[in-house]
Amino acid sequence: MRKIVHRHLGKVVAGAGIAVATTAVMVAVTLPGSAGADDSGTGAGAGQSGQQAGQEGQGTGQAGVRPGVVERAPAEGDTGEGRDPLTEDETERVEQLALDRQLRNSSENVEGEAGGPQPLTVDLADPEASELDDADAPRRAEVSFYDYKDDALVTKTVNLDTGKVEATDTQEGVQPPLSRDENVEAAELLIADPLGEGLKADYKDATGNELTKPDQLLLNSMVYRANAGAPAALADCGEHRCLRLFVKVKNGPWIDTRDLVIDLSARKIAKVG
Repeated sequence: MRKIVHRHLGKVVAGAGIAVATTAVMVAVTLPGSAGADDSGTGAGAGQSGQQAGQEGQGTGQAGVRPGVVERAPAEGDTGEGRDPLTEDETERVEQLALDRQLRNSSENVEGEAGGPQPLTVDLADPEASELDDADAPRRAEVSFYDYKDDALVTKTVNLDTGKVEATDTQEGVQPPLSRDENVEAAELLIADPLGEGLKADYKDATGNELTKPDQLLLNSMVYRANAGAPAALADCGEHRCLRLFVKVKNGPWIDTRDLVIDLSARKIAKVG
């Protein structure tokens, strides 16, 4: 049996001693652009007209109306057929279609920043029951996000033929596998926290170098849900987005951090066991 060396708050595991339960997936989201109408005039005639309009507005008590902002429709690009996997162009387009203005304005990502929820996955959706034998059934995609503002999983079904969002499903207390970005954020929190001192000490023992950033590690994770014996600090895990990290030094040993739980929603770390 391989020996586990106990040091500080972490433990270096010589060899692949930790079974990795999940593999995280990352999707990248490109926000839709916007185009505004040009409200500038040219020449003296335009300036006089603008001055006259301003005077008329003052006389009637009405303010001028600014041009509206129009979001560009995502380009279609390469498309698949039938049950073909989503193409890169389809994936990019469906991400933009699913991330509408309302969702961007009302949600937060894993870093606690406004402007949109955390992207998780984009998958080809199953056809509806009435379309199973229809060779020309529309292609649909399911796009999932995690909204850290409301701790909710948001899933949208987008029709790739029409560009319409046909369904939106929001669920609380649902914890799908974590994305790569979420694993990286968890590692950053752990490295910066006093409970991460053992991890950093073990990394230095293994490599001779200081651990300062997540990209020095290989990361996997498992969702953590609080049970009856969980510490009070982790009582909300399950409603909150919580995880255990499985950490490996690049080209080196595993470091056992299974006794540490990172609550990404509260941005806190606690020890279990």
